[in-house]
This record gives sequence, structure tokens and C-alpha cells, in this order.
Amino acid sequence: MRRIHFVITALLLGATTVPAFALHATTAKHRHTRHFRRTRHVYWNPVFRGTHDALIRENAVLDELQLPRIENEEQLVQLEQSEELVPLRSSNYLTVATNLTETRRYCRPWTRDFVEDFSQDFYNEFHRPITVTSAVRTVQQQHKLRRHNRNAAPELGDTASTHLTGVTIDILRRGLTRKQMQWVNAYFMPLNDQGLIAPVEERRQPVFHIMVFNQYSDWREQKKLGNEKMAASPQVLDVSGTSAPAQLPGEH
Repeated sequence: MRRIHFVITALLLGATTVPAFALHATTAKHRHTRHFRRTRHVYWNPVFRGTHDALIRENAVLDELQLPRIENEEQLVQLEQSEELVPLRSSNYLTVATNLTETRRYCRPWTRDFVEDFSQDFYNEFHRPITVTSAVRTVQQQHKLRRHNRNAAPELGDTASTHLTGVTIDILRRGLTRKQMQWVNAYFMPLNDQGLIAPVEERRQPVFHIMVFNQYSDWREQKKLGNEKMAASPQVLDVSGTSAPAQLPGEH
């Protein structure tokens, strides 16, 4: 009798422990799957990638131009009052981030030329404005920024942030479609190849970091004059049916 009671008790214990074990195993597997989904890596392969050597070269160019790294608010205001730094103003095609204080909405004249050209061309193509999230900074501001953003460039040395001279702006890329990103990269490529801008697609911040070189304004003026000459040139229809420049008196 005792033996029968022991067998029944063992069977009852087995019936209660097996489901519990199965439930535990299923839950652990489910947790493992969720953890895997959270930690998967996103492939990142930008067209314009920043490098340590590029930052050294850019600072060397700034030294040749004798552009000062702006130390503090007082020096910044002086450069703005002398119009060595010019304001960025919001428009239908350009938005300046609202968290930028009034004195931080400035840059070098040639940088503003680029921003105006790029934003107008982007607006003409996609009917939406671009957003500038950062422009000129001071050494003091950069020092504070690095306390909570280790991705920020240093405020001193051969690799100091180019924002400190007012030549660089950050443009928001968050929200751009794949087609818009392709357009932006195609727009930047010839300017980068000609040494007019140095764009970087930031990884930890959703922005394009763009340094503009002072030759940009001269290039822009030459392009404008070239377009005006082409528009002013009289056109005639040749026998092939294509447009050709009219022959002026005395030309052969």
C-alpha cells in the first residue's frame, strides 16, 4: 500500500514540474530573441566620411588664412559688428534652429553664400527648406560641448573644431528621404572635388558638417557671370534644327 502511495505521489509531482520547466524554457527563449533584435547593427556607409587627417589639413588652411579661433562672447560680438561674420536668416527655403541664440546665427560671408545657394537649389527640387542646426561657436562653448558630447572636436590644437572660425555649418539630415540624400551627395561631390567645401556626414549626430572654403564666393561669381553671358548670347537655328550662337558682323 505504501508503495502504491509513493508511485501516485511521484506521478503528481512530475505532472506539476514539467509544465513549469517548459514555461521557463519558452520565456527564456523569447527574452533572448527580443534582446537580439534590440542589439542588431545598422549598416552605415556614408559618401563623405570625416577623418583625423582631413581635420588637420582644414586647420592648416585656416591658419594660412589667419582666421582666429573665436575665444569668447566678446570677441564674437566684435566680429559680428565689423561684419566679418554675417547673419543667417530664416526664409521659405532656409530654417535656422530655434535653439541657436542670436549671436550664434552667424558665419563667414562665403559660408553664407554656400548656404543660400544650396538651400535655394534644394527647395527648388523638393519644395521644402533645409535646417541649419549649428554655425559659429566660441572656444568656451566648444569646451562645454565636449563635456557631454565626446563626438565633438576639441577646442584647441591641430584638430580643433572649424566651427570656431565661423566657416562651418551643420545641416540637419534627419527626415531626408533616400532620394533627397542621393541628391545632396550628388550636389556636394563636385564642390568637394574642386576644394570648395569639405562635407562630412556625422554618424552620432544626424547632420552634415560642412566647412566652406573662401574660394567659394569667387567660384560663385564666375559661375553667375558665365550663366549671364550664355543667357545674353543671341541664338539662331542652324540647318540641323539645333540652337547655335548667331554669327556677329566681322566673324568668320
